[in-house]
Parts: sequence; structure tokens; C-alpha cells
Amino acid sequence: MKFAALLAVSAASMIAAPAIAQDTGGDRDRSQDFNGPYISIGGGGTLQGSDRGETLIFDTDRDGVYGDPVNTVGGTDAFAPGFCNGAATGTANLGCRNDKDGPEYFGRVGYDRRMGNFVLGALIEGGRSEARDSVSGFSTTPAAYTLSREADYQASARLRAGYTPGGGALFYVTGGPAYARLDNKFATTNTANSFADTGKTNGWGYAAGGGAEIMVSNNIAIGLEYLYTDLKDKDYVVSVGQGTANPATNPFLLNGGGTDIQRSDPHFRTHSVRGTLSFRF
Repeated sequence: MKFAALLAVSAASMIAAPAIAQDTGGDRDRSQDFNGPYISIGGGGTLQGSDRGETLIFDTDRDGVYGDPVNTVGGTDAFAPGFCNGAATGTANLGCRNDKDGPEYFGRVGYDRRMGNFVLGALIEGGRSEARDSVSGFSTTPAAYTLSREADYQASARLRAGYTPGGGALFYVTGGPAYARLDNKFATTNTANSFADTGKTNGWGYAAGGGAEIMVSNNIAIGLEYLYTDLKDKDYVVSVGQGTANPATNPFLLNGGGTDIQRSDPHFRTHSVRGTLSFRF
């Protein structure tokens, strides 16, 4: 539903763009629209997709290979209560808080080259999103374990290609590599074991989308853009140690004295709808 709403808003704005462009600056020289360098600021909303089926995965002998079962002394699954896509609200798997959507804000610099009604360009963008992605697991103790991540800051370098029907309005697609410095958090109700994590990590991937821009004067443009971002991070690890737990009975300690935990899905995916204000030189 969130994704459909984003597409509907984007589509409505793009359909309206030509009519708005015709009503603004009718006696302007449109031959130089979307040609040359520009700077932009913008903001909008970042929505989390549904990470269905995401779990925690374990490396109980710390050989670097994840997927080991965490078993009790009796051989039963210590995580039999299961997992949920979100932040735990208690020690039982009775529901989790949804992933957090949030605002985003950014700045960019770019250059466009117009060739007739076609436009090719490149841009560099940096900013921040407040969205958070979590996953939780539940043990039979009972105890809850939650891994969360959000971006301290993020950046991308993208190409874009578009069409402008005589100037005034530009319709474009865009895509390129993306990066984020990810702020990871771990929380648990387990007070027996010790826990240490690797903290902040780097996420690498790509961003792609499309949008529309309208020239409201010879130098000022406003726009609306949809952007999908997919970042991959396999470096965040939570290491479980002995603490005050009994190594003869504690499931995390039975197969080598400790266990490492990761998310089953290393991808951090977001959908964004953002408005832009650009100044063209």
C-alpha cells in the first residue's frame, strides 16, 4: 500500500507538470532550459518496504559460516518462538513495532547537456534519511533480540536521461551507485550472556528512479522524484559471550564457547518521494 501510494503521487505530479509549465514564464527563452550546471536542495519521505521472512542467523562455532542451529542441551531449537520483521515489544513473539518511516533531506550538484528535446546529465547527491529497519528473534528462555539500522548519512552519484518537450518541463529516469554510513543498534532482554557488536558499518549498492522538473523562471526549477535505494551490508555482527551464563547449559556457548549473530537479509531497501528546488547557472 505504501509503495502504491508513492507511485500514485509521483504519477499525478508528472501528469500535472506540463500544464503547470505552460502557465509559468510563457515569454521566457526555453531553448536553454535544463542545460548546464545546477545545485539543488530537497526533502521528502522515506518508506520501508516489507522485509517478509527476515530472520536472525547464527554462527555457533565462529567459523565464518552462518546458518547453524542454536540448540538447547536437550537438542531442541532455542529460537523455536521464531522471528518478526520489526522491533520486539516484549519477550514473546506476539508482535513487533513496524519498521520506522521518516523524513529525508539532501543537497546535490549536477550538470545537464541538452540536445534538442533530449537531456543527458550527471549528479552527485548527499543527505540523510530518518528511516529505520529492524528484525527480532525470540528464544525459549524467554528473551528477545533486536537488530536495527539506519543511515547516519548517505550519498549517490547518478546519471540521468530525460525528455523535455520544447523546454519548460523535464521527465527523466536516473540511476547509479549509492553509499551509506549505517548506524547499527542491538538490544536484548537477555541479561546472562555478554554481547559485543561491530557498531557502524558501510553499506554499498545503487539508487534508481525517475521524476519531473518544471522551470518556473530562467534559473529556478521545482521537481518531484521517486527513488529506490538498495544498500548491502554484511559487516555488522553481534558476538555473544559467556557473561554470567553457565557454559554447560547455555545454547549460545555449547558449540564452541560463543555465537555470532547476523541478519539473514543484508539488504537495506528504501522507497523515497522527494521534492526538489534547483538553481541553474
